[in-house]
Amino acid sequence: MSTSLSDTTIHLVKATVPALQEHGLAITKRMYERMFRNEEIRDLFNQSHHGETGSQPKALASAVLAYAQNIDNLGALAPAVERIAQKHVGLNILPEHYPHVAEALLEAIKDVLGDPATDEILAAWGEAYWFLAHVLIGREKAIYTSLATAPGGWNGWRNFRIESKQKESEIITSFVLWPEDGGPVLRHQPGQYLTFWIDVPGQHPLKRNYSISSAPNDQTYRISVKREPQGVASTWLHDKAEVGTILKVAPPAGEFSLNEESPRPVVLLSGGVGLTPMMSMLETIAAKYPNKAVHYVHGTLNGSTHAMKDRVRSLAEAHPNIRVTTFYVEPRPADRQGEDYDHEGLISVDWVRANTLLDEAGYYLCGPRPFLRAFVGGLALAGVRSNRIHYEFFGPADEILAAA
Repeated sequence: MSTSLSDTTIHLVKATVPALQEHGLAITKRMYERMFRNEEIRDLFNQSHHGETGSQPKALASAVLAYAQNIDNLGALAPAVERIAQKHVGLNILPEHYPHVAEALLEAIKDVLGDPATDEILAAWGEAYWFLAHVLIGREKAIYTSLATAPGGWNGWRNFRIESKQKESEIITSFVLWPEDGGPVLRHQPGQYLTFWIDVPGQHPLKRNYSISSAPNDQTYRISVKREPQGVASTWLHDKAEVGTILKVAPPAGEFSLNEESPRPVVLLSGGVGLTPMMSMLETIAAKYPNKAVHYVHGTLNGSTHAMKDRVRSLAEAHPNIRVTTFYVEPRPADRQGEDYDHEGLISVDWVRANTLLDEAGYYLCGPRPFLRAFVGGLALAGVRSNRIHYEFFGPADEILAAA
């Protein structure tokens, strides 16, 4: 494999940018249509991202465009490549899967663009695809090796039994998972997620990512799942999965994690079910770094949706360095200000600027996309450097060759 792209390929790929801006979505839709004719390849993907919203084809169209625009500056895409590699490992993507994507992508470019997709253009895109594919394959191999050789680690799918099931709010339920083989489990990095293969009668195999909501230990994981109105997997977990149910689970993955080596204070910002990775971080800090200053700011609709309130409160009462502030968007009459929540309304960037350690802290964010758009950009405009802003989101990433 070449260690760099040829000048000709760089020139030709950049020349396709206008066509990708106009026809990129049509290309990615056609690509997935072709790929999903193969059931084995189809089942690698989270099909909830290919439904009515078509979020994955849109994300991939943006990703392919970003790759073309930055093909002469690939260093700018390094964070995106790491995120994709982590997601691929969670989904158990292997080198033998990449040719299927290459074939479908090149055929889709030819189908949609027609005559302008000359043999030279297709050859350039073939070289560009495989260059990136080999970068991802190499990084994924390193991750797979690290996971397989770590204490309690594994590759692929491992059976876990639901040991306990606890309702945390009207819409969120926690599941504690114990490995069926009785062996130890890999100690995850606080903030990471697990990928699940879920078999629901009448459905194709479902792939879902759920953040781990417990501190690392050698025996179990806990996930806390929101029931989504149209969510097949979340509804099945809430209504059908019981203590003793077996789930197929991939090893912990994700580049969003608490920097445990940093001496900085920590601000955790979450909206709704975005609290799940924050609980893992909060429990870890309480157990291992009781002197670290932490400000946990959480927003939710009201007391009916406020999950794990008592757990957070007990951690704060036991550790004076943990400060908690809660916002309810629409408090119920039964919700008590000063006890159940602190402020009414949405968390704002201005409030965060005025009430957290803006000049000192590391910021960790998780929540709905509007929440992330507001705070990732808002914190940057407020002067927080990008290396102190860390965030997690699920769903298709608007990045190169996202295949979650």
